[in-house]
Amino acid sequence: MKFLHTMVRVKDLDASLDFYINKLGLIETKRKEVPAGKFTLIFLATAEGEAEIELTYNWDSEEEYSTGRNFGHLAFAVDDIYQLCQQLQDAGVVINRPPRCGKMAFVKSPDNISIELLQKGEPLPPQEPWLSMENTGTW
Repeated sequence: MKFLHTMVRVKDLDASLDFYINKLGLIETKRKEVPAGKFTLIFLATAEGEAEIELTYNWDSEEEYSTGRNFGHLAFAVDDIYQLCQQLQDAGVVINRPPRCGKMAFVKSPDNISIELLQKGEPLPPQEPWLSMENTGTW
C-alpha cells in the first residue's frame, strides 16, 4: 500500500496557494478544473515528490468549513526550523507553537489547518527569540 494524499478544502484559493507554495515551498504537481461539478483540485508536494496535499476549491461555495481537533495536522520535516519559522513570521504567518525545543513548531494555513514543522535529524540548540516565545491560539 502507498499513501497518496490528504485532501483539504479551501475557501480562498489564492491565499491557500500563497501559503503552501510561496511560504512553505511546496510545488504544484497537477491541477484539475471540473466545470460540471464547479470545483478545482490542486495537488501539491515537496520537492522530493512525496505524498501530496490535494487542495479542493468549491467554486462559489457559501459553506463554512469548520475545523476540529479530530483532523489533527499536516507535518513536514524541515532543514532549519528556526530559519523557516523566521521566514514565515516575516511573511505574516503566526507561529502558534514556537520551536522552543529546536525540534517542533506549529503554524496554521489560511483555512485554519494546523501545520507541524519538525526539524530533520537532531533538534537544534534552543535559541532566542523562540526559547522565550509564548504559544498563540491553538494548533
